[in-house]
Amino acid sequence: MAHVILVRYGEIALKGKNRHEFEDLLRDRIRSAVQEAASPGARVEKAYGRIFVHLPVGDPGPVAARLQRVFGVVSLSPAQSVPATLEDVTTAAVAAMEHTLAGRSIEPASVAFRVTANRADKQFPLASMDLAMQLGGALLDRFPQLKVSLKAFDVEVSVEIRDGRGYVFLETLPGPGGLPYGASGRGCLLLSGGIDSPVAGWMVMKRGVKLEPIHFHSFPFTSERARDKVLDLARVLAGWGAPMKVHLVSLTEIQKTLRQHCPEPLHITVLRRFMLRIAERLARSIHGLALITGESIGQVASQTLESALTINEVTNYPVFRPLAGMDKSQVMDLARQIGTYDLSILPYDDCCTLFVPRNPRTRPKPEEAHAAEQHLDVEGLIERALAGVETVVVKPGESSGLLGGYTGL
Repeated sequence: MAHVILVRYGEIALKGKNRHEFEDLLRDRIRSAVQEAASPGARVEKAYGRIFVHLPVGDPGPVAARLQRVFGVVSLSPAQSVPATLEDVTTAAVAAMEHTLAGRSIEPASVAFRVTANRADKQFPLASMDLAMQLGGALLDRFPQLKVSLKAFDVEVSVEIRDGRGYVFLETLPGPGGLPYGASGRGCLLLSGGIDSPVAGWMVMKRGVKLEPIHFHSFPFTSERARDKVLDLARVLAGWGAPMKVHLVSLTEIQKTLRQHCPEPLHITVLRRFMLRIAERLARSIHGLALITGESIGQVASQTLESALTINEVTNYPVFRPLAGMDKSQVMDLARQIGTYDLSILPYDDCCTLFVPRNPRTRPKPEEAHAAEQHLDVEGLIERALAGVETVVVKPGESSGLLGGYTGL
């Protein structure tokens, strides 16, 4: 018997003539993930409707765990691969049941099981239902203390027959679904140190968008720890995709200028207009096709529909707000699932939280923003900010150690 992981995908199978392009990209992403999981000798093979990861003898757990973070993967199953004969499949099913019973603390008489079979290879002589019945009978002969239950079962023995091989497995692990990372082009995420923007980035990554985050800071008013926090958040996102470039942009001069020459209630509105202008220029320079933010629809200064209209006015790029219709609790739950929440709540402020006006305008009009910017050197401020951009490449698995070192002091 050989060790293999069956990888299933979903909407890719609905693609037309370009289906193979999505499958090839998913295969390549899986290969990269297997390499990250440090599994020497592993081999990735694409077949119709499945991708197989062939493993040397050993624990498939680390590879399976990494594959659960590959966009495009709907589910996966560590399996035993045997020749597609009833005898070999039965032997593998019995061995799998023996192994799982040995690992349980309850009596076998309390264990209910069922068998499911999928005969994709029509050369196999038994239909799916007949194969399941044969295997169920063989398991009862070998383990008469077990009981069969098609609904309330403790163990599910599953078999797939494909291309002359039988695959026997006992568990199906969920993947994130979506499209392979990079299948939908490149976008720029406006990445702050908060809870929302990393989740927004993850959501568009799931739709195949390759990210290059842009982080706006106000050093020395924001600290090196705030910078490290953002880079760590980007590293978490990279763990769901691939190494990514993070562009760090200083807004210090712009914010000082706004404090001197812009009406205080419009500080946030005008600042975000500068952010979008700068982000669009960066996106054009790297052939990005869209901007992504973590904003939702709310009542704070930058999240009303009036604010969105006024802020968006300065860019012709599409601005995606994946969290627009989500409640904060939903965003927090998703942040915990993807691994960004604990970093996001570390108390290292970004440039927006440090310079919040006392009474921000919640429903600004475009003409108010025009008037506030009339006496500003908008183009000069943008060019100087772009001239000082720092680009950092972050990789999965790296860390500044910030989360482990935080003491709450």
